[in-house]
Amino acid sequence: MTNDAISRRGFVGLGLMMGAGTIGAGLAGCAPSTGSTSAEGDLSDTGQAVAEDWLGAEPQIDEIAETKTVDLLIIGAGNAGLAAAATAADLGLDFMLCEKSGAVQGARMWIGAVNTKYHDAASIEVDEGKLLNELARYASFKCNQRVWRTWIRESAEMIDWLDGIMGAEAELDTIGYDHATGGTNYYVPPIQHMYSMDADDRNSVLEAYINAKGHEVSFGHELVKLLREESGPVTGAIFATDNGYTQVNAANTILATGGYPANRAMVRSLAPIITQCVTADGFMPGNDGSGIKAGLWAGAKMDAECAPMIFDRGAVLPGTDAGYESDDDDACFQSTYGGIGQFGMGSQPFMKVSRHGRRFANESTPYDFICHAAAQQPGGVWCQIFDANAVEDMNRFTTVGCSKGALMPFMGGAPIDEAFADELERGFVVKADTIEELADGLGFTDNAKSAFIEEVDRYNTFYDNQFDEDFGKEAFRLSSLKTPPFYGCWYGGTLLTTVDGLCINEDMQVLDEASNVIEGLYAAGDCSGSLFSGNYPEYLVGCACGRTVTFGRHAVKHAAGQL
Repeated sequence: MTNDAISRRGFVGLGLMMGAGTIGAGLAGCAPSTGSTSAEGDLSDTGQAVAEDWLGAEPQIDEIAETKTVDLLIIGAGNAGLAAAATAADLGLDFMLCEKSGAVQGARMWIGAVNTKYHDAASIEVDEGKLLNELARYASFKCNQRVWRTWIRESAEMIDWLDGIMGAEAELDTIGYDHATGGTNYYVPPIQHMYSMDADDRNSVLEAYINAKGHEVSFGHELVKLLREESGPVTGAIFATDNGYTQVNAANTILATGGYPANRAMVRSLAPIITQCVTADGFMPGNDGSGIKAGLWAGAKMDAECAPMIFDRGAVLPGTDAGYESDDDDACFQSTYGGIGQFGMGSQPFMKVSRHGRRFANESTPYDFICHAAAQQPGGVWCQIFDANAVEDMNRFTTVGCSKGALMPFMGGAPIDEAFADELERGFVVKADTIEELADGLGFTDNAKSAFIEEVDRYNTFYDNQFDEDFGKEAFRLSSLKTPPFYGCWYGGTLLTTVDGLCINEDMQVLDEASNVIEGLYAAGDCSGSLFSGNYPEYLVGCACGRTVTFGRHAVKHAAGQL
């Protein structure tokens, strides 16, 4: 395979989340601080769930400045909310779309969909039953398979609908799905679809679409609470605006407010694995769990276990630990300021070692799995090693999803030192002519240095024999570490979002603690739950965004009596 095995069109999207710019999405509300780190230090956070009162009491609002009434209220102008609004516009519904910020939210480019017309054109058929059970296995069946089934059955229609609005055909990524991966029998069907545009453009196109149909996004509307009398239906919501509190009465309300990665108290309490292995912010600052909290105040049930979406790309300087910089409510992760955010090489299955100098897991796994494994290691970080043949190795690895973007800097034939000039200059990537010098540059202690050198020799033996005796990594994803110069980089995880939320049924209706429907209330996207547990199924590329857009449409159609 050559560097142009995937089209330049596809690389446009794959590169969007590879560079330093991604981290800017998570900077709002962060304050830099000087954290204490050491090459052999303990985790900066204990990783234990913290008993914080992150939910608090439901606000009591006495004075309403303005009251509005619509048939349908949609809260949040992101992937789910804009899909819902565009669908409502198609159906001619009387609706209001409220967004607390001043613009629509950025879109994730990769959209998972099953057995679309693009699959037919590629003579590919996804085994829907196998896919359904693979998704459930990722979650240890702590999910609602009926909810997953809705996405599987309706996502093809969603892509057809989007094609008409985008004015373009989607591209189905089929490269790299024709071999075993992950050291075991994962089911890895090609399901990610991409449009030939920047990721943020899709939601801008949807905004323009609803504008053309006579509707506007009501910006500057921050959700305060939902309206519900005891065990009755939800009848709308109250928002904080520049003009005071606005009450919107509605027969049906759709929460599309995102997850809670920007809410430190929720993260510490609900998802302690994040503080054990994450080094960088990569989330939208508005994703503060407000919709989840409002749903819980209204009597909803939430997933019992966390499901953070963590990518293995949070490059850090040697000696940096995972976790927040401080205990402050506005603290950032350690490498947010002056860091890289997402350095795409982290998702490549090169040899990875802990601060002890030893490998600790199969490097050919979904992105967050290596992060979870690193949480068991000193500092919650790991070091990735490659040599002068890295580009050749990556072409052979043929990873799936946005990890392919790691090849983007080399598409014009740029050498490693040119492609990583900034990272080398800033000390994030360490270069050396010998493994011994590399170990010194990476900050290994004397004992760890000896172990590291031995591990490199052992790994080279695995490559020569084409067999990984220690962790069973597939042979074609082994690499030789023999050709100087040698390179190393320390990593933690980059937190993108959380995908555990309010429990829903297959029609996106929110459920109460007894698993009964709360009439008048729907949830779609990352504020909704019932699908993920403990991880994001990264080999099923785009399944989260795909269900988000599909479920936004489904919720509107169900509320309108169209299903």
